[in-house]
Amino acid sequence: MFLGRVIGELWSTRKVSDLEGKRLLVIEACDDRRDPGAPKVTPVVAADPIGAGVGEHVLVAFGKSARVALGGDGDYAYEAAVVGIVDDANVPEAPASWGLEELRGGGAA
Repeated sequence: MFLGRVIGELWSTRKVSDLEGKRLLVIEACDDRRDPGAPKVTPVVAADPIGAGVGEHVLVAFGKSARVALGGDGDYAYEAAVVGIVDDANVPEAPASWGLEELRGGGAA
């Protein structure tokens, strides 16, 4: 799971049946650090069953967790899903790039 910000929405008229009726959002990961591990893949396209809006901070799940959040558990064509909209956060050492000050009314990042 990762913390991200919704940066857009996309539509597709031609898609596999697993994606029919699914709202698709473009999510940019807040954490821009690349160590340890492999480089991140961002932005991520995630199915959104809860109605997040552009500019909101969200929690994104991957794999089986994403499929369960969308009511399934099998082999589906989606890998990521929005599972929460962040109302507030207390991460004192978060980099400014995360934009968490917006959650407390501190202005736009």
